[in-house]
Amino acid sequence: MTSVAEQAGTTTDAPKPAPGAARRASAWVRRAPLLPALIFMIVVTQLPFVATLVISFMDWNAYYPEERGFAGFDNFVRVFTDVNMRDAVWTTILLTAGVVLISLVLGLGIALLLDRKFRGRGWVRTMMIAPFLVVPVAAALIWKHALFNPEYGLFNGALTWIWGLFGSDNPPQPDWISNAPLWAVIFALVWQWTPFMMLILLAGLQGRPLDVIEAARIDGANNWQIFRSMTLPHLRQYLELGALLGSIYIVQNFDAVFTITSGGLGTANLPYTIYQIFYQAHDYGRASAAAVVVVIGTIIIATFALRTVSSLFKEETRR
Repeated sequence: MTSVAEQAGTTTDAPKPAPGAARRASAWVRRAPLLPALIFMIVVTQLPFVATLVISFMDWNAYYPEERGFAGFDNFVRVFTDVNMRDAVWTTILLTAGVVLISLVLGLGIALLLDRKFRGRGWVRTMMIAPFLVVPVAAALIWKHALFNPEYGLFNGALTWIWGLFGSDNPPQPDWISNAPLWAVIFALVWQWTPFMMLILLAGLQGRPLDVIEAARIDGANNWQIFRSMTLPHLRQYLELGALLGSIYIVQNFDAVFTITSGGLGTANLPYTIYQIFYQAHDYGRASAAAVVVVIGTIIIATFALRTVSSLFKEETRR
């Protein structure tokens, strides 16, 4: 009959899992609930991009189905040598730079105002965020019909009212979209993206070292000196973050261009040009090559944005 001591010895001598294996098993237990989300993300984002990448190396036009085959880098060469594509790149740069710069300046001004204490500040902040929450197509339709329309738009109505104050019966009624098509798209996007910039910069303003600013006021520094020497350097990384994140989204903007100008009058940016190549010319290979170029450019911008976010987190950790 086996003694109790022998049983205890047998139990004591049982092999134990290695510490490294135990850590790996524990890590897998914690990560297992995230696997479905990871698989879903790969299926939704990465597989379509892989398919686009494969098609970009093919000669595939729906008008010539018999001529489908491998094209190598011909589609990419056509993307970089096509005049319309170069114009679309230049339009995309102007559109992105204009929207980002104007939104940053307006967002900084509004953030400085909302950083002050006044009655109803929370309500005003909520109202200022509202344009960013509007569906992009709905925002573009508002600007196209309610504001820019030469017959019943708000802008021409305001001109009529102003000219009426001076006794003029023939106020100017410009067609805003036809006269300045690219600026029409830029203003519509600025209205929607200024709240986004304001939120980022307002978060930066609320992280300022107030004791240092108060000491500067005691030493005789005025508001402009404090803003130029203390506030603006503190907001530098927040300005960079807003510019980079805004650029990522505005480079890919399609809704405003499609809704307001339908890509006409020199407003066709890269996403709209890709849409034309794919759905109108049915040149799937060249459209896919252009889309790959846009994705690579977006990834480069996103890399700088992630570095900026990482540096902001490091600074917050040091405080």
